[in-house]
Amino acid sequence: MNTYLVLKWLHIVSSVLLVGTGLGSAFYMFFANRSGSVAAQAVVSRLVVRADWWFTTPTAILQPLTGFALAHMAGWPLSTPWLSLSLLLFVFAGACWLPVVWLQIRMASMATQAHRNAAPLPALHARYQRYWELLGYPAFVAMVLVFYLMVNKPSLQL
Repeated sequence: MNTYLVLKWLHIVSSVLLVGTGLGSAFYMFFANRSGSVAAQAVVSRLVVRADWWFTTPTAILQPLTGFALAHMAGWPLSTPWLSLSLLLFVFAGACWLPVVWLQIRMASMATQAHRNAAPLPALHARYQRYWELLGYPAFVAMVLVFYLMVNKPSLQL
């Protein structure tokens, strides 16, 4: 068994799970938040938080571990421009994602409480929703750029 190919497979599969879970979660949360249904928001936000713990967190840890191992095995120094930019974008996406996780947990709690009490969502929920979106868009674009850099490995002048 070829260790490099196993690591490469893990890296690719975990990147697909990372970005796919993020995109799918964002899709459902975005539309649930606009549905006007507190029940839908409560269910979807709880599931989005769960998806982050079950899929996004482990793959966000696996990505740099397999990536560093692959770079080392391939002889690419971390100073290689496409690799440095990929790492920078990954860290940027992670810096956006960490507050998003906190916001999702808070939004899920607010929606669950409002649903349980048959009450409307507090105004704070709408503010958190805006922050959640504002952080999500650049994080997603950063990850798309990481995919481009991983696949194409362009020669860049940084």
